[in-house]
Amino acid sequence: MKKCILLILLFTLVEGAIAQTDYATVQQGEFGITAGAAHYFGDLNTRAQLNRPKPAIGVFYRKQFNNYLALRVSAHYAQVGYSDIYSKNAYQQARNLSFNSDIVEFAVSGDFNFFKFVPGDPEFSFTPYATIGVGIFSYNPYAYLNGKKVFLRPLGTEGQNIGYLGADGKKRSPYGSTAICVPIGLGLKYSLNNDLTISFQIAERLTTTDYLDDVSSTYVGIDKFPAVNGAPSVAGILQDRSFEKGPIIGTEGKQRGWSKQKDQYIIAEIGLSFNITSYRCPSVR
Repeated sequence: MKKCILLILLFTLVEGAIAQTDYATVQQGEFGITAGAAHYFGDLNTRAQLNRPKPAIGVFYRKQFNNYLALRVSAHYAQVGYSDIYSKNAYQQARNLSFNSDIVEFAVSGDFNFFKFVPGDPEFSFTPYATIGVGIFSYNPYAYLNGKKVFLRPLGTEGQNIGYLGADGKKRSPYGSTAICVPIGLGLKYSLNNDLTISFQIAERLTTTDYLDDVSSTYVGIDKFPAVNGAPSVAGILQDRSFEKGPIIGTEGKQRGWSKQKDQYIIAEIGLSFNITSYRCPSVR
C-alpha cells in the first residue's frame, strides 16, 4: 500500500513539473529584410509601362496584434528613372527628356491577413494580405549632360529660380527634396517554420509631388535663363533637350508635363522575416 501511495505522489510531482513547462508560443512580431524592383510612373511614363525596373531593398518590423492585424514600420532604398526615348508617342520622343533619382523612404502601414496566420502551424501557415499606410521619402532627380551627372532641382528647369510666372499668374517656387507617399498594396506570406516567414509584396506609392521626374508644367523658354559667358546655361539646355533630336519644341508656354496628376512609384519585393516570439502558460483546461 505504501508503495502505491509513493508511486502516486511521484507521478503527481512529475506531471506538475511537466505542466509548468508546457508553455504556448506566441508570435509578437517579425523583423525582416526585402529585395526587389522599383518603377516610376509620371510625366515621362504616361502609359504606365513596366519596362525599366530598378533595384530596391528594404527592412521592416511588423508588430503582430493577433492572427489577422499587424502594424509595420519599414524603410526602403530604391532607384527610379525613365526617358522619353522609351515612349512610342511622337511628341515625347521629340521632347527627349530623361531623369534618374535615388529614393529613401520611411513608412508606417497597417497589414490585414485574409486568412488566420500562425507561424509554424501547417494548418495556418499561408495567407494573402492587404496593406495601406503613409510615409515620407526623399528624392533628387538628375540627368546626364555630355556624360556628366547633373542634379536638376537646383537648376529650376521650369523657372523656379528666376521668379517665372505661369499662365495662371502664380510664381513658380522651387520644389522640396521630400514628399509624402501613401503605399497601397497586396502581398502573400508563408511560414517556413516557427522562426522564418517568406513573403512577396507589391505596393503602389501615391505621392504628393509632381516633380519626382523634374517635369510638371510648361516650358519657360531658353531665353529666360541668363547666359553664362555668352553660352546657354545648363538650366536652359536641360529644360528643353529637343534640339538633340530635331527642331526645338520648347517655346514659352508650351506643355512640358501634366501638372494635374502627381507622380507615383511602385515597389515589388520578396522578403524574409524572423519571428519574434514569447512564451505564455496555457489556460487550465
